[in-house]
Amino acid sequence: MRGAWAGLAAAAALGLALAVLVWRRRPRPVREVLFFPSQPICTEALLAEAAAPGAGSRPRPCPCPLPRGDCALGRLLRRLLSARRSLELCLFAFSSPPLARAVQLLHRRGVRVRLVTDAQSMAMKGSQIGLLRHAGIQVRHDQESGYMHHKFAIVDGRMLLTGSLNWTTQAIQSNRENVLVLEDEEYVKAFLDEFERIWEEFDPRNYSFFSKDSK
Repeated sequence: MRGAWAGLAAAAALGLALAVLVWRRRPRPVREVLFFPSQPICTEALLAEAAAPGAGSRPRPCPCPLPRGDCALGRLLRRLLSARRSLELCLFAFSSPPLARAVQLLHRRGVRVRLVTDAQSMAMKGSQIGLLRHAGIQVRHDQESGYMHHKFAIVDGRMLLTGSLNWTTQAIQSNRENVLVLEDEEYVKAFLDEFERIWEEFDPRNYSFFSKDSK
């Protein structure tokens, strides 16, 4: 009888040890805050690695004089480039070339990219929206008197990036801004539900256009 109890105790201890080991190996959910302005950096290495992941060779050194190193923009790019299946973007303004290049790279890798933006801001000088649409990325915009003023992204339906930052060079390099990055199922679901609601509301089949002569 003692032998049976000892065997059960040993099995329980082994099971507990394995559970602890698995728990320790499980990656912690992402919790990160990015503060801007971000110093200008060379983003070529990040983008080149994303363009040819696992190529086994280092990208050629970039001749530009910008420094290399860790900064808010680099971290934001890495979070975006981690997407493997989907990327939802809900942005008031988008004129940052490095971020636009990252989104195009994801699209070429087969990531489903959908973008919602503001009709007035997409017409501003330097906007990247036209280039993204030309690349085949799905884009929808509002038709309201108020602004579509959201600023968030959802990576693979699991990671949320949201804050005050417009995706513009001005905001990234000059403004006091913030981006919160987190993996939290409850918050991600709330923002994803909002994105889907707006996506359906801004369906082009619902757009209405009026000529200047209409009264």
